[in-house]
Amino acid sequence: MITLTDENFDEHVLGSDKPVLVDFWAEWCGPCKMIAPVLAEIEAEYGDRVTIAKINADENPETVKRYGVLGLPTLNLYSGGEVVRQIKGAKPKRMLLADLEGHI
Repeated sequence: MITLTDENFDEHVLGSDKPVLVDFWAEWCGPCKMIAPVLAEIEAEYGDRVTIAKINADENPETVKRYGVLGLPTLNLYSGGEVVRQIKGAKPKRMLLADLEGHI
């Protein structure tokens, strides 16, 4: 799992040749902690088709503002440098995969 910052976001996400699922999270966010193991499972199973990355919203306000993230966790799926799907809140793995279907 890639750790993103305001400084390396464009390089790792917008410049990626495969879709990137970015988890906007914060240390104080309970649902963010609940979704972390789900994302690790998705990475283990689908890592050849999608990159999973995390960005701490409190430490990287420029990227949060740039993409209009208002609540945590927010998962943005980027493909070709564009947001193609936004998922708000923690979800079980099967629901998350259903939301990503057709993109990864």
